[in-house]
Amino acid sequence: MEKRKLGNGLEVSAIGLGCMGLSYGYGPATDIQDAIKLIRAAFDRGVTFFDSAEAYGPFKNEELLGEALAPFRDEVVIATKFGFKNGNVQEGMDSRPENIRAVTDAALKRLKTDRIDLLYQHRVDPNVPMEDVAGAVKDLVQAGKVKYFGLSEAGVQSIRKAHAVMPVTALQSEYSLWWREPEAEVIPALEELGIGFVPFSPLGKGFLTGAINENTQFDSADFRNIVPRFSPEARKANQAMVDLIGEIAEQKQATRAQVALAWVLAQKPWIVPIPGTTKLHRLEENLGAADVTLTTDDLRKIEEAASAITIEGARYPQHLQQRVGK
Repeated sequence: MEKRKLGNGLEVSAIGLGCMGLSYGYGPATDIQDAIKLIRAAFDRGVTFFDSAEAYGPFKNEELLGEALAPFRDEVVIATKFGFKNGNVQEGMDSRPENIRAVTDAALKRLKTDRIDLLYQHRVDPNVPMEDVAGAVKDLVQAGKVKYFGLSEAGVQSIRKAHAVMPVTALQSEYSLWWREPEAEVIPALEELGIGFVPFSPLGKGFLTGAINENTQFDSADFRNIVPRFSPEARKANQAMVDLIGEIAEQKQATRAQVALAWVLAQKPWIVPIPGTTKLHRLEENLGAADVTLTTDDLRKIEEAASAITIEGARYPQHLQQRVGK
């Protein structure tokens, strides 16, 4: 698979693997041996960029990644995140420098490694100055425990403050054909500062693949149950975007997922999406997007058609929306 560069020189596969769903967020965790097989299958197919966080589980996902990637640790880039009290999203944020140091040491053990390639702040902590967060990560870089620094779901002001203290290599945020808000302020700021962009949920949490409709029932532990954009009414209204992607997919002899990912890849050469999956055939389908080329004409057609579609429903419930874009 072709490689792309994030920020100040971190080279990764053009498509990475978001590993959260193997342990957390979308219903019961995948069997550990099956998850290890999937991660290793991704590596065998050219993926070198794997995304985790202490909060996924908590802790289970990092342990899984450490086990799965141990045989070829030096050939891959591991990204993980700090920023929640005790690694628990429900307990709120904690980006105090002493917590960042403690989390990093614990993550190194779970990941069976001596360095974290890309360490993100999971969410901006309103109680800790961004300069202190960036300074703490800078110290970890100087100590050799971390190689690159990232932010997740941060707003432009926080990105600039962090970057002034410690160069930010990547910003991770949601971005796809049905969530394009980063285009307004975030992407121009990243371009100006030379920071890479790592979109999560580039397939709209599965919706853009066409595998979900208004009648789909999610597992009781599935995060999408509380997302306004996944209410049955919103799903029905948003089907128009899935239909549009389907039309392009037919012309390209590709799948909807491949077109949705190819669209993200076509936006900037320093964008690296990290779709997640628990299934080998979906992994292979997603990676096939790297071979789908959307021409300038294709992109113009998508733009014209998409601009006529209004996406219904917020992407987060209110209590989680307050944690993003700060």
